[in-house]
Amino acid sequence: MKSRLAAACAAAEQALGRRRAKRAAGVSLACALALTAPPGTVPLSIAAATAADPAGGSSPADLDQVFRLLAARREGHVTFTEVHTLAMLDRPLESSGELLYEAPDHLEKRTLKPKPETLVLEHGVLTVQRGHRTRVMSLRDFPQIVPFVESIRATLAGDVPALERFFTLTFSGTQQSWSLVLVPKDATVAHVVKEIRIEGERDALHTVRITQADGDASVMTIDGAVGP
Repeated sequence: MKSRLAAACAAAEQALGRRRAKRAAGVSLACALALTAPPGTVPLSIAAATAADPAGGSSPADLDQVFRLLAARREGHVTFTEVHTLAMLDRPLESSGELLYEAPDHLEKRTLKPKPETLVLEHGVLTVQRGHRTRVMSLRDFPQIVPFVESIRATLAGDVPALERFFTLTFSGTQQSWSLVLVPKDATVAHVVKEIRIEGERDALHTVRITQADGDASVMTIDGAVGP
């Protein structure tokens, strides 16, 4: 089953081949979900509020307001660039394309370069289209991927309890420029991913950086909105 998921991660497959693609699957899928935005704002818990970093000028109020702003977004259509830095390669892998979402759970990642590929996530089902080949898979079959999905979904949903279920979180900055660091609690997940760092401004995400335990990394930069 892991080999099926690896096939859905184009950058991981190109860089690592089937033998190592399962280690990069969480990175690729998490970045594919960089703009999912379910509705509703969940009140902050005490534990998350105290995770704010006083030295960085942040406060529980900043954290609360950022999550509320993010949760209020209902749809989006933006461009992205993604860079995978892998120790086994001489140069990073780069890709670019468009991201689309409609609340509560429809997301599309359209990679245009270097090779066309479309990933669609809806109702927990991931559909991957590459050329004339289409693969369909349910995330229920891959519980090890759920924390990576939740890292983005729960952030944009304002769902702090969901974040706390899977991660130790640290918020720093202000509404105008903030950073959220997520460290996996589960030892199995932590064996693959060291941390996920999400940076943004008010209700907009700018970067999603995933650092793996072996030092490899993936950085998605979310650019401007696509016009109608």
